[in-house]
Amino acid sequence: MPPMTLNGIVSKAGFMKKTVTVTVSRFVNHKLTGKRIVRSKKYLVHDEENKLKTDDVVVIRNCPPKSAMKRFTLHQLLKSPETEREIARARRLQSREGTEPSDPAPTPSPVLEALQQHQQRQQQSPQL
Repeated sequence: MPPMTLNGIVSKAGFMKKTVTVTVSRFVNHKLTGKRIVRSKKYLVHDEENKLKTDDVVVIRNCPPKSAMKRFTLHQLLKSPETEREIARARRLQSREGTEPSDPAPTPSPVLEALQQHQQRQQQSPQL
């Protein structure tokens, strides 16, 4: 079987050692109505380091069987909302204490920059 990669969301983590459940969703057109329908399938995925948490967005890749039900392994962690929340919370606590965070601040997004520029222009323009 050729290497197959799928994108999915971790739906269950922490109940089994080195194993998580990943839900992979796809869209299918209904034969009669032509409407898009969401189809999903759950896969058991091998997580060697036990680092995945619920709601993480991951890329999984097929591999030789690890157990009776596990046929996929973790290829890449794309996004981890829970970890991002923990990092943001740590930064807030550090800023309250007056210490600088160890890693540099993330670069501001272009959308936020454009919004700030727009607000500055509105403040500078005379009110009629």
